Amino acid sequence: MTGLSTLLIVVGLFLVGGIISFVKQKMPTSLIVLLSIGAAMCLVAGVMRLEVWN
Repeated sequence: MTGLSTLLIVVGLFLVGGIISFVKQKMPTSLIVLLSIGAAMCLVAGVMRLEVWN
């Protein structure tokens, strides 16, 4: 596990927490969708950078 993959996964999980918070606060759906896309991209990039795929 490299530092960058760890950072991407941590940022993705942080954004998932933000999504949960925004849903509870009934924020606009477009903002939640945008945050969801960012979280998904961070998590996928972090998992793809893991060195277990070799």
